[in-house]
Amino acid sequence: MFAKGQSIIQLMEELAPKHYAVADDKIGLQLGTLNKEVLNVLVALDVTEEVVDEAIRLQANLIIAHHAIIYRPLSHLQTDTPAGRLYEKLIKHDIAVYIAHTNLDVAEGGVNDMMAEALGLSGLSPLEDIHTDRLKKLVVFIPEDHLDKVRQALFQAGAGWIGQYSHCSFNIEGTGTFVPESGSEPFIGKQGKLEQVKEVRLETIIPQSIERKAIQAMLKAHPYEEVAYDLYQLDLKGRSFGLGRVGKLDEAVTLQELCERVKQAYDVPVVRLVGDPGKAVRKIAVLGGSGSRYVRHALFAGADVLITGDIDYHTAQDALAAGLTIIDPGHNVEKILKQGVADYLRRKLQEKKSDTQVIASQIDTEPFRFV
Repeated sequence: MFAKGQSIIQLMEELAPKHYAVADDKIGLQLGTLNKEVLNVLVALDVTEEVVDEAIRLQANLIIAHHAIIYRPLSHLQTDTPAGRLYEKLIKHDIAVYIAHTNLDVAEGGVNDMMAEALGLSGLSPLEDIHTDRLKKLVVFIPEDHLDKVRQALFQAGAGWIGQYSHCSFNIEGTGTFVPESGSEPFIGKQGKLEQVKEVRLETIIPQSIERKAIQAMLKAHPYEEVAYDLYQLDLKGRSFGLGRVGKLDEAVTLQELCERVKQAYDVPVVRLVGDPGKAVRKIAVLGGSGSRYVRHALFAGADVLITGDIDYHTAQDALAAGLTIIDPGHNVEKILKQGVADYLRRKLQEKKSDTQVIASQIDTEPFRFV
């Protein structure tokens, strides 16, 4: 059985929720429809004509990419232009395009985590906070003999975390009353008869980002036809999510050694270095894409070096004067997401026993050549 497009994107948005994206970022479905069965998914960094041709060869009717194909409102759609030709080919072959950009950068397990983990960094924190998860309190009433089942379902969905403590809940015993009316199919009791049931009031914390997942898990585990539960907005902040990552290597290395590690980890032939190759570094900031405006963030975080792309001349001069070294491996290192996202979706679809296949694009979309 092939997965529907909506189901695949639901999995994608569990990894990279849309509300993580920065304001005005062009994310989500940009072309085509998700209301169809998907034979194959192609995960790409950019959607170029060569990538579309690859999707056609692989019979992929959904492309999940990082960089948008529509950046601003279209004033016309002429098929004799490069962009128009691309859109025409996608439409003719019924290939949908879904974009996960800064929401995937921010996400735990997303682009920046992939980049940091590829270098062996630990103790990670965001370089710039973008989103703070709001906390909610979930209250649900459960018959005593189903308490453990419902509680564990909620914990497995990610509920019950307070700081570094997991499986947090509060439980109060009481008596629930109800009358099953005509048309109901009660788990306990009979239609038209007042029932009194020993129940437990379970209270736990859920981050807003997993609210839907937690509620679905609770409803699936709960035995009642109609579940009585409440959600309360709390004036408390949960975890912070953001762009970039700052972490540490197990041991200090020279900048020269780190450059070699970057080239291998990100599969790039060369890097640009700002700083003394012999300088020892350990605390590292990484940011996929263009990072010129994050020099001050890296300095504030106490990083020895910032690894990011698209560094301009004057930014390099300012960083050098401030004592921050920079390694610029280019914007295209975000291609690390192709295999990472493909592995994630493949695993999730296999759990659902779906026949839909997920493929990481093999097309090199790096526009620069080094001669």
